[in-house]
Order: sequence, then C-alpha cells, then structure tokens
Amino acid sequence: SHGNKEVFSCRGILLAVQWFWDRGHKDITVFVPSWRKEQPRADVLITDQHILRDLEKKKIVVFTPSRRVGGKRVVCYDDRFIVRLAHESDGVVVSNDTYRDLQNERPEWKRFIEERLLMYSFVNDK
Repeated sequence: SHGNKEVFSCRGILLAVQWFWDRGHKDITVFVPSWRKEQPRADVLITDQHILRDLEKKKIVVFTPSRRVGGKRVVCYDDRFIVRLAHESDGVVVSNDTYRDLQNERPEWKRFIEERLLMYSFVNDK
C-alpha cells in the first residue's frame, strides 16, 4: 500500500521493518513472491528492488517460490507460509489481508488470526 496500489514499493517494506526494529523487535520475516526479483514490466511496476536484495542478505526477506509454465507465471499460495510461520513462532501477522480462507482451514489458525493480525495504513512514509 506504500505505492498507492500503483507500484510495488520496496521502500514501504523497509519502512515497516524499520518501524518494528525501532521498537525492539528483531525476529522479523517478510515474505515476497520471488517474481518480484525479476525485471519490472510496464504493467507491474516495482521501485527500489535493491532494498529486497539487501533485506534478503540480512535474512529478513524470504522469497516464496514461483515458476513459469507454458509462458505463464505460477505462484505458490504465500498466505499459508505467512500464517504458518507466525503461528509456529508465536508472532504477529502484519497485513491487511483477513486470511478468511485460512481461518476455515485450521481451527488453531482461526483464533490466531483473530488475535494476532495487525492491520496497517501508510500516511506518506509513516
């Protein structure tokens, strides 16, 4: 949302990570589809990709699998990665996704998502 739904803003990810770092949280994982590492296209804009590489080196960004089959991109269902890790590590999910489908998948995830989902808004760079 930092890119106003016009571009994928890697800087927005860094701002969010920094916000948590500044408050003493050090165990931070950001899941990003691996195709975000590719050269941006005119219809899929992405800014400051170097930030993703820097955060990957620091073991903060984890790229979820994707591949091309018959010229089409096939991506994994990364929501499951997010909820599973947060649940197993007793963490918090920072997302505006309600994960409604995953709430119905596992009873323990339903309660976890209800109690540990932190929704957010950007106001410029805050």
